[in-house]
This record gives sequence, C-alpha cells and structure tokens, in this order.
Amino acid sequence: MSNRHIGPGLPATQQLLVEGGDARIALVPGHALNKYGCPPQPDPGLMGFGSATASVISAAGFAAADDLRRRLLRAADAEPHAIIYARELNRLRQELAQLCGAGDLPGLEIVFAASGTDLHLIAAQLAGSSASVSTLALMVNAEETGSGVPAALAGRHFSAHTAYGDSVSAGSSITGTGAIEVVAVPIRLADGTPRPPAAVDAAVESLATSAVAQGRRVLLILTDVSKTGLLAPSLACIAALQRRWPDTLDILVDACQFRLAPSTLRTYLAHGFMIALTGSKFLTGPTFSGALLIPSAAAQRLRRHPLPRALQAYSATADWPDGWTTAGILDNLTNFGLLLRWEAAMAELRAFRAVPEAVVARFLQAFARAVQHRLKSDPAFELVPVPRIDRRPLIEAASWDHIPTIFPFLLHHCATRAGNRPLNQEETAQVYRRLQADLTDHPGLNPTGASHTIAAFRYQLGQPAAFGQRNGLPVSALRLCASARLVVEATTGDRDNSAVVIERALAALDKTALLVRCLPA
Repeated sequence: MSNRHIGPGLPATQQLLVEGGDARIALVPGHALNKYGCPPQPDPGLMGFGSATASVISAAGFAAADDLRRRLLRAADAEPHAIIYARELNRLRQELAQLCGAGDLPGLEIVFAASGTDLHLIAAQLAGSSASVSTLALMVNAEETGSGVPAALAGRHFSAHTAYGDSVSAGSSITGTGAIEVVAVPIRLADGTPRPPAAVDAAVESLATSAVAQGRRVLLILTDVSKTGLLAPSLACIAALQRRWPDTLDILVDACQFRLAPSTLRTYLAHGFMIALTGSKFLTGPTFSGALLIPSAAAQRLRRHPLPRALQAYSATADWPDGWTTAGILDNLTNFGLLLRWEAAMAELRAFRAVPEAVVARFLQAFARAVQHRLKSDPAFELVPVPRIDRRPLIEAASWDHIPTIFPFLLHHCATRAGNRPLNQEETAQVYRRLQADLTDHPGLNPTGASHTIAAFRYQLGQPAAFGQRNGLPVSALRLCASARLVVEATTGDRDNSAVVIERALAALDKTALLVRCLPA
C-alpha cells in the first residue's frame, strides 16, 4: 500500500488502484476483491446499486485511469515523479472546482486525501491546531458516517496502515496533537426510525453552547447526506449557531456521498463551510478518493497556523495547494493510486454534469417512485423512512439533490406463525453476499421458470448497515441506491433508457425477495 519508494516505472493500473490508502483498500487475501466487494478492474456482469458503500470501477473509469498512467510514464522520462504528481493534482483541482460550480470563487482551496475518514482527520487537525484548550467535534453517530470517523476526529489512528504506508496502532493517539473531544449525536432511534429533527438540533445546540461557554472551539459536522439518506443537524440550526459564534465555530459539511448539486455546493462554500467529498460513492469512482474544499475565509485563517506534524503519515506536500506552509512538515511524496482513482471518478463526474439538471431530476423522481412502491408492496421488505431533504433556510429545493437516492430497507421472514419476523444481521449479510453470485445451480435454491432467470443475474447493493433493534434483536438494513453512473446510462445515448435502468433495479429487489424466501424461517 505504500507509495514512498516507487521505482523508475509504475505498477500496472490494477495495482495502483489498490495502493495509497489504509488497510481497507487492500485486496482480501485469497480473493480478488477489497473489503467492499470490489475488484480493481471492471466487472460488467455485476449490476451496481450499492453506491452508498462502494462501486466496481466502470470501463470508462478504468480507461481514464489507464490513459493517465500511460501519460505519467511518458512524462517520467523527462521529469521527477514528484513534479508530475503535483502538476496532475493541480489540474484536477481546477477541474473539480469547475464541476462543483465553484470555479470562479476566489481563494477556494482543495486538499486531496485518500478517503473521507482521512478528510475528517485533516479538518479536525486544522480546526484544533490553534486552540489553547481542547476542541469539541460534534458529529452524528458513526453508523451514519463511517466507523473510523470518531477516531479520526479525535486525532487517533483509525487503521493499522496509513495512506502513505506507515504501520501504526489503530486507536492510538497521533503524536503531538492537541486533545479533541468527540461527541456523537444519534439521529435515529433504537428501532432505526429517524429521531425528530428538533431533538437532534436541541442536543447539538446544548453541546455547542456549553463548549463555547468554556472558551473552547467547536468543529460542527453537518452530514449531507448520511449512509441512509439523512441530513443532520438542520440547516436552520447550523445557520443560527454560525450567527451566534462566527469566530468560534468551524463547520465541516460531510458530503462524502457527493449527492449534491453545484448550486448546493456553491452555497455552502459561500457561507464559509468546509466540504468533504469523495469520488467513490454517488460518482461510482473506485474506493479511496477524497477532497476537502476550503473556502477563502476559512483558508486564510487556517493557514496562518503551521500544519500539525502528525499529518505527515496521511498527507504529502502536493496534496495541498500552493500557499500552505508544508516545508519541513510534510514529505514530497507521491500517491499515484489516489491520482488514478480521482481520474476515474472525474470521468464519471464529467459525464454526469453533462446531463441537464432537469433531466437528472426527472429520472431520479421516476426511480424513487418505482423503488419505493416495490419496497412497500412486498412483505419481505420494510422500507425505512427517509425524510425529504430540506436545506432551508440556506437553500431552496431548486435542483435534483432534494430527491432521495438511497433507499434503506429491512428484510423479513414472511408467513411464520408469529407473523413477519425481521432477519437478523447474519441472515441479512448472507442475502447481501448471495445477491452478487449466479445462483442458478445453487443446491439450496432450486429456482425454476422466471426465478431461474432472476437467480442468474448478479447485483451489488449497499452493505448491511446496523439499524438498531427489533424485539431485542440487532438488525441491519440493505440499501438500494441511484448513482451518477445510472443517471448517465438512463438519460444519454440514442434513446431514453430510464425504464431499462429502473427495471434492473426492481429485478435486484426480485432476487433479494427470492433469497429471503429461501432462508429457513
């Protein structure tokens, strides 16, 4: 996974795509997949609806990454790797800003990192580096963001390996960092239903008020959207707190799902919010590509303070834009794996941004109606409620990004003597795994007729997400997701393919229901 000692050449594209991240990026021993079930090359037979977790790289994304690798090899005949790496990241910075609708915002800075978890670590270190007393980081519960996020915010290693190849002790403190207290505010109740927004806002306001009264800085994380499609805390709460303490409060938008329109991104930046994005969720780029957008006012304040030396294991000089003092703190290293993964994600983003927003909205509305109707009409499923995204008073719903694109649902055994019973976590995980396999010859399934066809196709949904308890039993939800890639497939080309894409999503649910009914009750 290390990129510290790359030789004269470059590894193959497939190899680079699994380098330059923490332990999660590595292929599972004995398998050609990472822990998210994704190989480092396209798998045309696997139909992807799991973008809330990860997606297999597309043929177009792989071609873009492969083309970039060839350009890097040609350039390496005349220039050092570090110069090439810095130039390519600057190119990506400019294009990413443009595609986010922020290309004309003066002073916008973009920091690249291996993952959304790395971005949280970097943002917390920036926000807390100048504090004389401990900073308070307020987040939603980790089940809705990422298991490593609390450790990252607190200044602790969240994996046994860092993006630049250092071996560390997961959970241990990053040497030399100031203390950061992390408090997670739950946004779902014990049964998985959304917690009332007013209760979430009240908890956030109380914690922030107490911290400010103690003379502490506050890093407040706005999650837009979570793994299961929620936004929290409310924009009304965020705006009120920012008005009260403009000089004490830093706001980080956790938009790692990247399910935001350019107008929304631009508005957040105009209000001084930092934004964490990744190319591996809604965009369906390969796993492990992060970018932290820092608006001008925040950048001017934050770069007055030297970067914490602890970031050396997670960041290199070229990952930061010009104007940040990295000399003597960060090494002049390269992470060509990160570069290629972003190139693949940018290929998806370019294609998606070429689709008119009205067309995007029309398809996503049709997709949502069909999927929600299917989930509500089958006793094998329980559609988990996802409230409509509301970004008022900062942003009116003028684009596509208020339409739900993540559909979490529980699985139920049907027609037992006790009525419907939810599957436990292991049963749900078993269904998730079997969805990705051709089961026409599976001895325990024996599908016939139409079921034979259903069983043959392979589908990837979002990994099971812990979803509280039912009758004292811990349960998990699967997630069927729309993505930028699906939008492009449905709406571009010689004819409208919306119905084809939607039918494929419904077929994924047909196979899911078949698998549930074949489990012993």
